[in-house]
Amino acid sequence: MNEKKPGDSQNLACVFCRKNDDCPNKYGEKKTNEKWNLTVHYYCLLMSSGIWQRGKEEEGVYGFLIEDIRKEVTRASKLKCCICKKTGASIGCVAPRCKRSYHFPCGLQRECIFQFTGNFASFCWKHRPVQIITSNNYKDSLPCTICLEFVEPIPTYSILRSPCCKNAWFHRDCLQVQAINAGVFFFRCTICNNSDIFQKEMLRMGIHIPEKDASWELEENAYQELLQHYERCDVRRCRCKEGRDYNAPNSKWEIKRCQCCGSSGTHLACSSLRSWEQNWECLECRGILYNSGDFQKPQKHALPNTNNVGITDCLLEESSPKLPRQSPGAQRKDLLRQGSKFRRDTATIIIELGFQIKRKTKKLYINKAKIWNSALDGFRNPNFNPSYSIEVVYVNENDNFGREHPGSKQEFLSLLMQHLENSPLFEGSLSKNLSLNSQALKDNLYYEAGKMLAISLVHGGPSPGFFSKTLFDCLVYGPENTQPILDDVSDFDVAQIVMRLNAATNTADLNSIINEFYNYLELIGCLRIITSLSDKYMLAKDILDYHVIKRVQAPFESFKQGLKTLGVLEKIQSYPEAFYSFFCHKPENLSAKVLSDLFTVHTLSDVQALGFWNSYLQAVEDGKSATTVEDILSFTTGCNSIPPAGFKPTPSLECLPMDFPVGNKCNNCLALPITNTYKEFQENMDFAIRNTLRLEKEESSHYIEH
Repeated sequence: MNEKKPGDSQNLACVFCRKNDDCPNKYGEKKTNEKWNLTVHYYCLLMSSGIWQRGKEEEGVYGFLIEDIRKEVTRASKLKCCICKKTGASIGCVAPRCKRSYHFPCGLQRECIFQFTGNFASFCWKHRPVQIITSNNYKDSLPCTICLEFVEPIPTYSILRSPCCKNAWFHRDCLQVQAINAGVFFFRCTICNNSDIFQKEMLRMGIHIPEKDASWELEENAYQELLQHYERCDVRRCRCKEGRDYNAPNSKWEIKRCQCCGSSGTHLACSSLRSWEQNWECLECRGILYNSGDFQKPQKHALPNTNNVGITDCLLEESSPKLPRQSPGAQRKDLLRQGSKFRRDTATIIIELGFQIKRKTKKLYINKAKIWNSALDGFRNPNFNPSYSIEVVYVNENDNFGREHPGSKQEFLSLLMQHLENSPLFEGSLSKNLSLNSQALKDNLYYEAGKMLAISLVHGGPSPGFFSKTLFDCLVYGPENTQPILDDVSDFDVAQIVMRLNAATNTADLNSIINEFYNYLELIGCLRIITSLSDKYMLAKDILDYHVIKRVQAPFESFKQGLKTLGVLEKIQSYPEAFYSFFCHKPENLSAKVLSDLFTVHTLSDVQALGFWNSYLQAVEDGKSATTVEDILSFTTGCNSIPPAGFKPTPSLECLPMDFPVGNKCNNCLALPITNTYKEFQENMDFAIRNTLRLEKEESSHYIEH
């Protein structure tokens, strides 16, 4: 498609409103299709009553096909605007029995309301929604909380009230400018900071909230000063002869910042720190921790490398797909092509979420054979707090002595995610959607599943990797802005109906199929009058919408609430491009080099055994061993992939004088056997790893299958 930029179409009139005004804030972007000599305002196209988006985003204009636009222009040419009395009124009031039609600019002038959400309804000045106040106790004028000019506290078209704060009043124009500048992620009540209730009411009252990041977030280098590191020694007696501002990395004169506030520093030598990895608190923060009762010897935990984290990393502007019409995603794709300055690294975001975890520890008693029930009991315990550190203890109900064994948190989370993937809460083969399980809904298990996913993510668990793109898009953009596909349907009979509809070659075949499945279509509310063969696409779309989205609305809302735990859903919605692969794709297969780099040798080890280890990894990768690279990682850590936030502690190697390897999953430590020959080394490694994993799988397989 050859399109002119808005600046190139200054003198061309919109085919709907016939105005050549180029005012994106009022009429939306003005775009010209040079090939077909067709110019439209985006809002004029979007609000037209007789057109919907049938093409892909790059087709036609914003996915609205040229032939559909021409048909809509022809239809509108027969309708007279009830305001300016000229033809071309493509927008009609949706109120029953109201026959008013008008141009978009005329509607704005006459104070009509256009809802930029849902089905993008339009209301004339007689039927527009209003704000109702049960009692008005305001006698004096109140200031608009944006511009601070006084307004009469009576809701009108030009004056709106906040739904969440009774004393917050706004000019409509002030709200609209604020919404355009703030975007969907930052537009909220100026008094209480509420976004959900506030945005819902403002959309109802015709405020357009673009799905983009805030304008101030898009300014290049807007927060550049925040990237500067604090580099000064603030201890009472600085021992460095070069002065307090001297910083020599990788030496005892390297400056370490306070792990709590980051605004105080010390040379390693000045505070007797042996390495940069040791945590250090300044006097002020230490006093706060001590007085709060949480003070203890600092734990080691990795901080994100601020050199790799951009404060100006921001949310991507997303398209606003609609039913039955979808808004364009061209702007989103343009931003995606601009490069990494708009992207956030998943590991960095997860590490930031991990800062919520407190030092206080909560024990979870887990029966590996009943991983789901054990986790459910632990997470539902009134004393459980998702922000507490998790300590896993393995128990066995068949053990008459009631012995407890220390467990690996990351192994537990990995097993839990495996069970969740194969649970009846989801349906599908590889890419899964939520299922409709009435008993699970009654037991609130969808909420618990979302909560478990959130906790696993923040506490260092593995990538789920089994979500369908449709389920992920529903979580990020909302079900109303998501279009399912045939692959989302796991029910064979429903899939057959959709395929037969798509394969129909004439209206007779189409009506025959509808008659055959009349009862089903009537039950799900998808019956429609067939006027042409192209109606089959809308019918198939309605069936997919019902089966994949509307049918599981209650499970989805419950699951979504659980995923809000620890602020996970908010991060997913803020950085969808970072989390998409995490939720929808399994990690890539590990290589010998990746695994070799992952392990560190933390004790003096046998040189020959380490040589055997490197040869063994290469043999495993080449398929010359009975094990896989993932088996080795699972044997050592309990995880068959590297979690996005990495392992804590870092996997390590040691060599011990024994016959077979030993994997300590609590410490992520692999003890290698010291043997005389490589053949013996490989045979012993294969035997121990293969049989250990087989026994573990047999122990848990019964309950997972159940």
